Order: sequence, then C-alpha cells, then structure tokens
Amino acid sequence: MRSLAQSFTLAAVVGSALVSTVIPAVADTVKITVLGVGDIYNFEGGKVRGGFARLNAVAKAERAANPNTLYVFDGDMFSPSLLSGLDKGKNTVELTNLVPFDLAVPGNHEFDFGQAEFLARLKEAKYPFAAINLTDAAGKPVPGVSTDVVIKDMAGVNVALVPVAEDETPEVSSPGDWKFGPTQSMAIDAAKKARGDGADIVIGVVQAAHNIDDALLKSHAFDVIVSGDDHDYRTWYDGVTAYVETSTEANFLDPVDLTVTVTPASGDAKRSVTWTPSFRFVDTATVTPDAETQAVVDKLKGELSTQLDVTVGTSQSELDSRRNIVRSQESAVGDLVADAMRAETGADIAITNGGGIRGDKVYPAGTVLTRRDILTELPFGNVTVMTELTGKAILDALENGFSQVENGAGRFPQVSGMVVTADLAKPVGSRVLAVTVGGQQLDPAKTYKLATNDFMLNGGDGYTAFETGTVMIGPKSGHLMASDVIDFIQKAGSVDAKIDGRITISK
Repeated sequence: MRSLAQSFTLAAVVGSALVSTVIPAVADTVKITVLGVGDIYNFEGGKVRGGFARLNAVAKAERAANPNTLYVFDGDMFSPSLLSGLDKGKNTVELTNLVPFDLAVPGNHEFDFGQAEFLARLKEAKYPFAAINLTDAAGKPVPGVSTDVVIKDMAGVNVALVPVAEDETPEVSSPGDWKFGPTQSMAIDAAKKARGDGADIVIGVVQAAHNIDDALLKSHAFDVIVSGDDHDYRTWYDGVTAYVETSTEANFLDPVDLTVTVTPASGDAKRSVTWTPSFRFVDTATVTPDAETQAVVDKLKGELSTQLDVTVGTSQSELDSRRNIVRSQESAVGDLVADAMRAETGADIAITNGGGIRGDKVYPAGTVLTRRDILTELPFGNVTVMTELTGKAILDALENGFSQVENGAGRFPQVSGMVVTADLAKPVGSRVLAVTVGGQQLDPAKTYKLATNDFMLNGGDGYTAFETGTVMIGPKSGHLMASDVIDFIQKAGSVDAKIDGRITISK
C-alpha cells in the first residue's frame, strides 16, 4: 500500500507528463543578415560613394551588429580597373583580405588575365572561392575553387549557399580550357538538392544576367538570391524568394535581414522553419570609410600616381567613352583606339570591341591626356595582334558585333580603315548592309590584314570568325593596346579624333 505522500508524488509525476504532451514547443527566432557585393573594380571608389574603404566599413558594422551575418561576393573585382591593368588585381585581394568574405564566387572578370594570374590571386586571398559549375579541362575542380554547396550553421539554422559562376565566361573573358556548366539549370538543381538534403534556408550567390536571375527567381528553388553582373541596383520579393542585384563599385548596398522562426518537433508535428525578409538600403555616400582600409587605399594611390601621372598629349576634340556610347555607335575614342592599332601593325583594317573601352567618362576638347587616362580606358592588359582572313570572315565578325546592340553587349565593333552600314531592324545575322575597305566594297573571297586584340583573336565576345585567320602578329610579339595608343598620341603630340561616318546604323 502506498503512503499518502507517495500518492501525491505519483500524481504530480503523472500530471507533469500529461501537461508536457499538450504544451506546444517554444519557437526560437534567429536573425540572419545577408550582405552581398559584386562588380567592384576601382580601389578608391568615387568622390562621394563606393570603394573598398566604405565597403569594408559597412561589412564590419554588419558583423558587429549581428554575428549571424553572411558576407558574400558575387563576382568581378580582379579587373578591369586602372590599377589592375598594372598589378593584375592584386590590390583588390589585398583590400578584401582586411574584411574577408564568407564566400566568393569568381566572376568573368576574374579570368581576364588568364589562368595563371587567377590562381595566383586565389593563393593570396584569405577567404574561400567556390562555383558549382566550374571545372578544369578534365572535369576536375580548379585548384582553390570548391565545387560544393557551402553549408553554414547559423544559430541552429542550416543555411546552404549555392555558388554559381557565369556560363558565358569563356566567351567574354580568358579562362582558357576551363569549363563552365549551365548557370541556370545547375543552380536550380543544386538548390533543390540542398533543400532535399535538409537545408532550412537556401541562398544562391550567382553571377548572372537579368534573364537568368529572373528564371532563378521564378523557379522558387531559392529563399534568397544575391546576384551580380548587370551593374544595377534591384530588389524583389514575390512572397517566396527574396532577390538582390548588388549594384556596382559598392555604391549602394542592400543588406537583407531574415527573421527566421524555428519551431522544434513536438509530438506528431515536425520541426518547421519559416522566415520573412527585410531589405535595408545603404547609400555609401553616408558611410565613413574604414580607417584601416583607407590607409591601404592611400598607399596604393601614391604608388599609382608616380607611374601614371605622366602627360601623353592633347585631344583637340571631345572624347566620349561612356558605356552606352562605345557599345552602341561609332565613338571618337573608339576611332582613336582602332586607328592606333592599325597604325602600329600596318593592317588594312582594325576592329576592337567597345566593351574593352572602360573609362565611362567624357573628356572635353583640349583635355591633356595622361597615361592614367589611357590605362583607365584600356585596363584589361590586352595585346594588339594582327591576322589575315577573308572578307567573308570579316563580314561574319561584323554580324556578331551588331548582334546584341539592344542588350548593350561589349562586342559592338569600333573600327578603322573601313565604313560599315547596319540596320538593327533586320534579323540577327543579316544586319550588315554594306562594308567598304579603302573605298572598295568588301570582297568575301579576298584576304585582308586585320588588327584586333588578343581576346577577340581567340574568339572572345563571340568573334569566333577571327579564329579562322592566319596570325601574323600574335600575343607574344604584340604590344599592349594601351601602349600602342599612348605611342600614337605621343608621336602626334595632339590628336583630333572625330566621328567621321565609319559606322552608320539605322533602327
């Protein structure tokens, strides 16, 4: 027989057990901040906003405010810039090492200087690079670049970072024989697998054009997408997926705060995770630069000035290198560059891609040009080359050049020694209406000597027609394009490049 005290004790235990089965599990709330950046090139930024010192200040502040911060890079910093033309992007690694990323996805511009320089930068970096769709020629991971989805435990929340590179990289940059799998399909497949493997939150870190971004967004395979490449500032939330396009030069940043509610399993109810996003707009014009980073920036500025603040000559006419100009029409600066390439090689004609002209500014008539100006315009370190090829191949190349004008593609041709008429209302592949060389109609069967750059010679920007020619001056024997332009201006003392009707476009 139980005592009265034993009966009370047993009743208390039973009652406690009964209560525990009906009390709902207590949910935990975790705040996760996602800060993405990409397309940042110029180490010092602008006078008002942007640059690594302001970026690092924001990243430090975000991590200090929330230990559950993911700081990610979505491509493009090794090139192009004034300094990267000299140090192959070392400055960007030095500056980002001060506040390392949690994850970095290589953008197409990380490969502008070839495989060896890319691998050298990775060895210098104090943060991990990854891309699920990048392999070497044998299909194996590139040294220093993981092909895995990255898993992070953020206060008990299982976060999967899906890193994806741009599959058009071999066409627009110089990764050699490395392979890039399809960005869209591989990203979606990896996100779904991560979810199936138990990820609570799936975040895509991608370099992709807007049309790919939109497809990833509509797939609803991701909770968050952080994307670069288009140089725009965009945010979107459709109730399922939050999306951020990370601007350019760190001018504008958009930390995304995820309020994550985790309800543990209880009884028949499984563990559940829900979240809501909050977008914050950061105009870096309001940010005080990080002092440690600014000291490095000032050091780099001093080193650069001694090399670049050297007068080359005077431009008697206005030179306009704005992105929308050099990628859509004949430009005086494009004429100047192409003329310099043709003069250096003695070629019949010259074609260079407008996307390789990067200053994005207007030089008023009378501007005294310096080495800094020329290297700002031509920062990729490309070499002037010459090949001999048929008029048919030249026509095919020009068709490629005019094929994506509406999209602002960098393949738009800036030319010398020829006159081209094109109609953008025509279907792609039949837009070139007329071409003359030296006053004579282009002969498809005749061979011509063409000056171009080594990137295009190897099929870059879609100029595969150039690969059919016979190389007369190759990359190993050619000069830097920037050096050829500098020499051209110095020999003349002053230049008077003007739009003269080399390219006529109807729409």
